[in-house]
Amino acid sequence: MVKATGPAIADALSEQSDEMLMSRYREQAQTEDFNELVRRYERELYRYLARYTGDRALADDVFQNTFLQLHLKRGLYEDGRPLRPWLYAIATHQAVDALRKAGRHPTVSLDQRIDGADRDPGALIDLLTGDEPGPLVEMQSEERREWVRQSIAKLPEGLRQTLILAYYQDLKYREIAEILKIPVGTVKSRLHAAVAKLAEMARAAGPTENGSVP
Repeated sequence: MVKATGPAIADALSEQSDEMLMSRYREQAQTEDFNELVRRYERELYRYLARYTGDRALADDVFQNTFLQLHLKRGLYEDGRPLRPWLYAIATHQAVDALRKAGRHPTVSLDQRIDGADRDPGALIDLLTGDEPGPLVEMQSEERREWVRQSIAKLPEGLRQTLILAYYQDLKYREIAEILKIPVGTVKSRLHAAVAKLAEMARAAGPTENGSVP
């Protein structure tokens, strides 16, 4: 991975906003500013890419390519533009391109833990199960996780991207809209459609003849 700054330098830069660092890096190309941005987003963005690609090695490559693109495109950055959505947009484009070149599709490794900090997709599972009895209620935790992973991987790409950014990266609607270059209303409709589709899959995933859930 790209190396971040040391603790002393990072402390000195900690009061600078992402946008201030990016504007200064655009003008002065100081390594300290670039490394501070890498440090701030290293874990968060890597987790996103690992989930999206389902491949840690590929996620590492995409992460480095993302910051390479950030360096190459720094002249395009506009003062005051929120950096996080722009960075995620670059990362998502790089991930899609890397998967296309590898002849693969996103696998959504929601069961993959990264450095012990990965969050459980409990909110999404709770939303799908609700108070009504159904096949997901009968599953054990790991079975649910695997079911969610497999089901999200079956969603159309637009729904899958939106769901991951909303539920696993905890980004705001307007941030997701900027990343995917779609209106906020479309973000909401995609989330609604994705959850509805997963709920439909859950209802359809009834017990088999031997009592297990497919």
